[in-house]
Amino acid sequence: MALDFTAIDFETANSSSASACAVGLARVRGGEVVATAGWLIRPPAGHDQFFDLNVQIHGIRPADVRDAPTWSDQLGDLAAFAGADVLVAHNAGFDMAVLRRACEATGEVVPPYRYLCSLQLARRAYDLPSYRLPSVAAAAGFTGFAHHDASADALACAHIVIDAARRCGADDLDALSRTHGVHVRVLDVSEAVREPVFAA
Repeated sequence: MALDFTAIDFETANSSSASACAVGLARVRGGEVVATAGWLIRPPAGHDQFFDLNVQIHGIRPADVRDAPTWSDQLGDLAAFAGADVLVAHNAGFDMAVLRRACEATGEVVPPYRYLCSLQLARRAYDLPSYRLPSVAAAAGFTGFAHHDASADALACAHIVIDAARRCGADDLDALSRTHGVHVRVLDVSEAVREPVFAA
């Protein structure tokens, strides 16, 4: 087995989990980042209003996504990049809710991804005053990235998992999750979706 996974990060236009306006992805093979991708998304109709708070956080404005692919247009590209990988996200409840709710809003089939939360992992693997993404990434030796840029956040998340595995000598995600008592979960489309807080 090898430390293989895809880190993912979404940004949203407003407080609705369905309002995906950007995605970032980082593919890891054998404990090394081998590919990255990211793009803007035109949020689904009815979820496409941009709140000032969100714009202040990530800097994405309505004009930026006017010609961007819709959720339905880009879902295939996301699935092609991730393949059958376990998805890893920092505060994965947020990102998995975006994936589910955007699919629900557009009538797309929700892919039954397996996923791991790097925030939960970080709380077991590091002793830090803060477990926000920049703080944990710094502890993992990954600094100077643009927080709330989806591509940069996905890359930071990937480096956290790689570093946590290195620290405990885990060769794959299963060993890493067992060592720290966290779970690789399955995205359950039957679960009630709660509107989560902003990503860490």
